[in-house]
Amino acid sequence: MKASTFQTLIVGLLCLAVAVLSGGLYNQYQRTVKLQSTNTQQLQTLDTLQRDSNALKDAQEQLQYALKDLKQMVDTGEQQANTLDPMLDQWAQEIQELRDGLATRATVADLTALRARLEQVEQQLLDLRTKPSPPQPTSSATKPKQAARLKPAPLSPPFSVLSVESRGGERFLSVAPPGSRSLTDVRLLHSGEQLGAWHLKVLEPNSAIFAVAAQPDQTVHLP
Repeated sequence: MKASTFQTLIVGLLCLAVAVLSGGLYNQYQRTVKLQSTNTQQLQTLDTLQRDSNALKDAQEQLQYALKDLKQMVDTGEQQANTLDPMLDQWAQEIQELRDGLATRATVADLTALRARLEQVEQQLLDLRTKPSPPQPTSSATKPKQAARLKPAPLSPPFSVLSVESRGGERFLSVAPPGSRSLTDVRLLHSGEQLGAWHLKVLEPNSAIFAVAAQPDQTVHLP
């Protein structure tokens, strides 16, 4: 074999070896790049998981604080309920006592009015029994005078008229038992209502017209 041919063979083998090594190195480089890319993606995934884990941890802490606050609110609500229950019971009892007291005062006022009415009727009967009979008229000129004398005297109401009050566009007559100065005894009468035997028919600008059983209408002047 000639020396030139041997050299050519050696050079070809070296070129082949270099080509094989270059191909291997290139493949190794591509694998390295691919591994680095995969490692970067895994690191990003780990970072995302770490952020999600931190967010879940923060949410858990917030939920714990919210549960703590809710428990405190429930405990406070129970304490307030325990405090309000006796107060509500006391208020209900006081309201019932006020209702009973109002009913009792209304009954006493009615009895007072009825007693005053009976006293007036008894006094009228006594006056009629003790009063002498008038002489018979001798002429027609004396008839108006006789009719005027027979006209019954106005009755005194069993209450004192205080004032006229306006409520919602309606007029009410404010009355109270004679001599009373307590606000709890004041009563407002509307047209159609009554106090004892006195029934308010009409509330005029300067007077009030009452209907009384077995008596003509009574006019009470307003203060």
